[in-house]
Amino acid sequence: MSGAIVQGYAAKDAMMGGVGSFRALMAEDAGDGIEAVVRTLDPTDLPSGEVTVRVAYSGINYKDALAVTGKGRILRSTPMVPGIDLVGEVVETTSGVAGLGDQVLINGYGIGEDHWGGFAEFARVKGEWLVPLPKGLTSWQAAAIGTAGYTAMLSVMALEEHGLSRHGHEGPHRGDSDLVVVTGATGGVGSYAVALLSAAGSRVVASTGRADLAEYLSGLGAAEVVDRGVLEAAAGRPLGSERWAGAVDTVGGATLAGLIATMRRHASIASCGLAGGHDLKTTVFPFILRGVNLLGIDSNYCEHERRVEAWGRLARDLRVDLIEAIVARTVGLEDVAASSRDLLEGRVHGRIVVEVSG
Repeated sequence: MSGAIVQGYAAKDAMMGGVGSFRALMAEDAGDGIEAVVRTLDPTDLPSGEVTVRVAYSGINYKDALAVTGKGRILRSTPMVPGIDLVGEVVETTSGVAGLGDQVLINGYGIGEDHWGGFAEFARVKGEWLVPLPKGLTSWQAAAIGTAGYTAMLSVMALEEHGLSRHGHEGPHRGDSDLVVVTGATGGVGSYAVALLSAAGSRVVASTGRADLAEYLSGLGAAEVVDRGVLEAAAGRPLGSERWAGAVDTVGGATLAGLIATMRRHASIASCGLAGGHDLKTTVFPFILRGVNLLGIDSNYCEHERRVEAWGRLARDLRVDLIEAIVARTVGLEDVAASSRDLLEGRVHGRIVVEVSG
């Protein structure tokens, strides 16, 4: 370590402890696939970066589950520490962005893909990636929200900027003309989108293949729950009956095609996922005859100011009880691989938080 780091860190050494050996979940090339193994590493193993963070919590996103199981081309190299989220405390820094002891979070920026991510007790990162932990949120709550909630918030912001009205918690609904649909509603992004849109005053329709979770979705604020087949049925038509005043789509594929065909005039879709497939078969008719907008949501490399704005709104707009309701389980590093398989196989809804440092 540089002299500046050693000097700055020594002042808090007694309180925080040195960066010694640490545990990390490593995704390694096993020849015929990816193997996820918890290893004990040394500080010299950490990648380069201006800031070292003691990671308290991370979370398992769909992308993380693909990386850990090797079922998607997520990892740019191996061995790699997955985890596109992390929340923790700054313990070393040569950057003026954050000071020792600051509570921070990171979502995306390639961590867990081409730079070691959040499934390790320490992470070394660029200072420009850090977002201060918003006032009013604990570290666990921020990890529970994670990239899923942050992406949902970016989606809601994009819809509002393209005409979706905010009525506020006490404002009136406008009935069927105000219907906003969320696809893949029982997933992490979908769950938070339902909660955020409902809190903003929209009449939310939750689309899912999990009819057994209708009560869960109603508890988040969904006014109606529909089977995902309802949306897919319109996928083969250039235009269908106008229904949706807005949409957050986490699914893609035939679901997105059906949405495009049934949006109301000048309505917008925030596209932020591809759980149902990356292909899109549609026509230009909804775009040129109804003025439908398809808005791509990039949470990975979103500009810093917009990240801070999104996290500020999450801290203000989300009720604590809903955050807790959306979390399916909190697990340790040793349980990440099994929980990732559960997520991909549809055996879990909502969010999985990873407690990294006990």
